[in-house]
Amino acid sequence: MNAHRAHSPQTRPVFCTIVPPHLLDQLSRHSDDVFSLPARRTLERDATQRTRRQIATVRHGLLAAAPATPDVDPADRKPQRTISDAEGKEQLPGKTVREEGEEPVQDASVNRAYAGLGATFELYLSVYDRYSIDGAGLPLDATVHYGEKYGNAFWDGERMVFGDGDGEVFRDFTLPVDVIGHELTHGVTQYSANLEYLGQSGALNESVSDVFGSLIKQHSLGQSAQEADWLIGSGLFTDQVEGEALRSMKAPGTAYDDDVLGKDPQPATMEDYVNTGADNGGVHINSGIPNHAFYKLAVDLGGNAWERAGQIWYDTLTGGSLQPDTDFAAFAAATTEAAKSRYGDGSDEHEAVRKCWSEVGVTAD
Repeated sequence: MNAHRAHSPQTRPVFCTIVPPHLLDQLSRHSDDVFSLPARRTLERDATQRTRRQIATVRHGLLAAAPATPDVDPADRKPQRTISDAEGKEQLPGKTVREEGEEPVQDASVNRAYAGLGATFELYLSVYDRYSIDGAGLPLDATVHYGEKYGNAFWDGERMVFGDGDGEVFRDFTLPVDVIGHELTHGVTQYSANLEYLGQSGALNESVSDVFGSLIKQHSLGQSAQEADWLIGSGLFTDQVEGEALRSMKAPGTAYDDDVLGKDPQPATMEDYVNTGADNGGVHINSGIPNHAFYKLAVDLGGNAWERAGQIWYDTLTGGSLQPDTDFAAFAAATTEAAKSRYGDGSDEHEAVRKCWSEVGVTAD
């Protein structure tokens, strides 16, 4: 067994998508088949993949927390990327089309996936000294051209998978680098805090992926917190959609307002917290609250968001203080303590963390 595929009874099944079910459900109910049929197929495929993941979990166990960082010379810590092509089918991994160190191919989706995996690897290594998403050099695998008009991208616990979109609402899912960073960060969470994908802990799981997905984009573009757009999935919608992106960390609830998609339902503060049984307790909706807290922190501190603000979130995620069922209040307390530990009691960073949570209505527990 590969050392990076070791198993642990503590780690939970993982299947995380970038497009929330509520958005696909909205599309699936549209009277025009051009919108509804691809959305229904995407929802069905997601349900099938989720079931396969659960069956694999029962049969073979679960992905483990990361092994200790191997004794590898920093100069030799390189990504190991493999990109496969599903060729419109639903079988994984598909045909291998580009491996680490090989030249770009003619397929732009393959090259974007390869570059996005590299940008994610680079942020975690150069900024946080994390050797791949498990901290121990885990190879990064991805599959493009999954399914027919598949309108999503997902992390299944082992690889990234990208659909081509339906061409009506969604473009190719390899286009936004933050989508790639978002999904791979689910792997970082899987190998560290292992947050349950349910309720507030699930919303935190989603938010952490949005945070680091945005930081990966900002880092690759060399943008400061003030310069960044703080949008998740910008460029994913076609020109027919009245919307900028899937989510906005700067202004949750404003990412889209479209006749077909409806209006972005994300709240920015606890005052508008959504109590729902759908989407594992609204994990893609209520993530807007911790997203907005991080945005406020990053802008308040200024400079590059991956530095002080990102470091505090990374310390929190990997520091060992979080429980799988951590809620917003406990996460707020953990980030406050992380800022105090790294920067000092009463430091600008410590006070800024306390302020950002207060402004979104979360009281640290």
